[in-house]
This record gives sequence, C-alpha cells and structure tokens, in this order.
Amino acid sequence: MSDPESLTYGDYLRLDRLLDCQETRTGAHDELLFVIIHQVYELWFKQILHEAALLQARLEEGVSAGALHTGRRIAKILKTVVGQLDVLETMTPRQFASFRDALGTSSGFQSAQFREIEAVLGRRSFPASDLRDDPRLRAAVARRSLMDSLLRYLDGHGYPIPRAVLERDPAAPWRPDPGVQRALLAVYADESGPAVEVCEMLVDVDEGVQEWRYRHVKMVERTIGAKLGTGGSAGADYLRSTLFTPAFPDLWEVRSQIEETVVHGG
Repeated sequence: MSDPESLTYGDYLRLDRLLDCQETRTGAHDELLFVIIHQVYELWFKQILHEAALLQARLEEGVSAGALHTGRRIAKILKTVVGQLDVLETMTPRQFASFRDALGTSSGFQSAQFREIEAVLGRRSFPASDLRDDPRLRAAVARRSLMDSLLRYLDGHGYPIPRAVLERDPAAPWRPDPGVQRALLAVYADESGPAVEVCEMLVDVDEGVQEWRYRHVKMVERTIGAKLGTGGSAGADYLRSTLFTPAFPDLWEVRSQIEETVVHGG
C-alpha cells in the first residue's frame, strides 16, 4: 500500500491503468467517444450493483432512512446514465458507420453487469448459455430480488404480507399478487409512515430503468435505423419489446386501486 503522505491523485485513482484502457481499432475520430461512453456505463453499472446490495440489506434490516438514501442514489445514477446518451447522440449515423465493422460480434446485450442488474430487479428468464457461463448471474437469479427485500421490509413494519409470498422460491419469476397489493394499499393509506416513501423510491428506480430502455431504443434507431444490431441482435426491435415492462408490477398496479378507494371512500 502506498504511503498516504506520498499518495498522488493519479496513484489513488490508478489513472495510468484507467487511461490506458481506451484502445480503438480504427482511425475513426468518433470511436474513442463510443469506447469511453460504454466503459463509463460499465463503471456506473458496477456502482448500481454495489448500492443495490446495500439497499437490499437495509430493507431487510428494516432501516427506512438508510434504504431511502441508497435507493435515491441509485435513481440519481440512472438519471446520469440516461444523460450520457445525450453525448452519444452527437455522433451521426455516418460517423458510427465509420468504425462499426470493427466491433465484430461485440454487443451491449453481452453486458454481464446489466444482466445482473436485471436479475437483482427480478428478471429470471435468461438464456441457458448466459447462466452457464456467468456464475455471478446464476447467484443473482438464485437469491432474493429487490421486491422480495421490500416485502420483508413491509412485513417487519407490520403490513400484512402473505406468508406464502415471504416463503416463496426466490429463483421463481415474480407474479403480481393480490395479497401483496392489498398490503400495499394499506401502506399508501398511511401517508405519514416511512413505508410510503420507501415504495415510491423503488418506483423511482423502476422508472429510471424504463427511461434508460426508452432512450436506448431511440438512440439505436437514430444511429442504425431498423438494421440488425452488432453481434446479430435484433437492434431497436428487440429493445422496443422490453419497454413498459416494470420490474415491480404490483407497485404500479396498486395505483389504480388507490384511486378507486379514494373515490369510493374505501
């Protein structure tokens, strides 16, 4: 370990190694931007996973303030990730075409960290090859999702979460549950409690992921139109199919029920 008295900014951040990682394969001016943007994505994905682990721990410990702080940080990071697309969209289709062939079979769909984020959010349907080749993804699929951790938080704060839901196999896909939605109605009926803020924080996270998906679709359409993506992916068509699929469907579904209870005095 370096002596703190002699530690420099460059040493602490290992800038010699970091700035040596941007290797381009062509002489195209815009390839460096493409590399840097995607490397920064991966750094933010790493931080999201780091924060999500703490968020789940704080939810399961019933720590409202800590969970809110961590979840809001994740939502802010997602806003930053979306904002980076503004920079990427300064590249024209012709500029991207000038180095696209050099990408070979590489594709953003191969991001192991983003797949892990999806698993933390609750996705369980991954190709067998992804699960076989990625032990971190296998582990993420086998453990509780953020929704499972939220339900433990709510149970610990006295809300009526069905026991069968709390004891379910976390490796199974989440299915919207009427009993969970009844408990969420009780949460939203108590506007003075911290549980409402915790639930709304997770909605912010979910909305942030959906916003990133939408902006990603528009960026791909803007850059390559309807062509296949790199690596043979379906490009914008595939990305479009992932839109408007929430990670926490019960938190969205219960909103229409809240309105009904208010209107009818329930």
